[in-house]
Amino acid sequence: METLSMLKVGYTLLRSETPATDLVNAFMDWAARRSLLLLAVFMPPYCAYKLASSALAAAAPEDVGGKVVLITGASSGIGEQIAYRYARHGARLALVARREASLRDVAARARELGSPDVLVVPGDVARPDDCRRFVKATVEHFGRLDHLVNNAGLANVCWFEEVPDVADFKQVLDVNFWGTVHPTHAALPHLKESGGKIFVNSSAVAVLAMPRMSFYNASKAAVLNFAETLRVELHGEVGVTVATPGWIESEMTKGKHLSIDGTVEVDQDTRDVSLCLHVTHRCYEFSQIKCVFVQAQVGVFPVERGGRYAEAIVDAVRRGRRRVTVPAWYRAMFLWRAMAPEVTGACQRVFYRRSSGRGRVSSEIKLE
Repeated sequence: METLSMLKVGYTLLRSETPATDLVNAFMDWAARRSLLLLAVFMPPYCAYKLASSALAAAAPEDVGGKVVLITGASSGIGEQIAYRYARHGARLALVARREASLRDVAARARELGSPDVLVVPGDVARPDDCRRFVKATVEHFGRLDHLVNNAGLANVCWFEEVPDVADFKQVLDVNFWGTVHPTHAALPHLKESGGKIFVNSSAVAVLAMPRMSFYNASKAAVLNFAETLRVELHGEVGVTVATPGWIESEMTKGKHLSIDGTVEVDQDTRDVSLCLHVTHRCYEFSQIKCVFVQAQVGVFPVERGGRYAEAIVDAVRRGRRRVTVPAWYRAMFLWRAMAPEVTGACQRVFYRRSSGRGRVSSEIKLE
């Protein structure tokens, strides 16, 4: 029957007077409807290949001792923990962030953990000139560049319709997207020379399209697709590892945010709540006022420790993995999102329902 169906399609196409592009599309539509059969044939050997590749990578991870690693957003949170993890492996580090004093504290700790040389380079990833400058400073100091860790990020927490001026949120894309593109563009010639690797920090939150984070989600989705495209273009000359993490312990989950008037605030009570949230994963045990902000960021989802996430990242980069998701159970949520988007959408509306009378909530959190 399948052969007869294919012959009928071919006969129809030959007798058709429609343009060639329409004929090709008609054939591709027919073939796509039968792609599940092709997938069933293809998957067993593909899975065997993936298993063999994983076993080989597990047996011989890259030794990063003495190699040069540039980390953006390294002054605190995730970037700080990544720096410590590389330091334990003996890597030489170039630490980049806007806060020089915090960077120097991280550098001192990294040296204690085993890094033979740490360079501190203050800079803003949203500025192309700064990106070229800190990449150049790294290469001039160490003579090479082996790993680029694109970690710096900026998040917003607000309902889209309540944003007074959407232009105010361009900085989210400037930091998250262009703050990945510019360092990568500046570092790429040096990484190709060393056969190095690029790490890109995307987000599971973006893949799942979490409410109240529209600008953040858009920027991280752009980062994800940029990295996947870059992987194809580089064709193995430089490795590319993309992380799609869930909620990770960082400044964003510890109460740091910009207030309505644009000033940076760190609510110590909120910080205490978020730390306790790691243990209880509940918010109603605390005052309602202090809990609203924490729920706006993590909802019902538990927060993963930054050190564990950093360990998973460095391990994935050393083994040349394409993707890493921490916590791993988010992968199941990705599947639900792809196969049953109505279900995930309904769940999000329940978990992130809007409370009447709460008023406008608009804040930004710097993750650097």
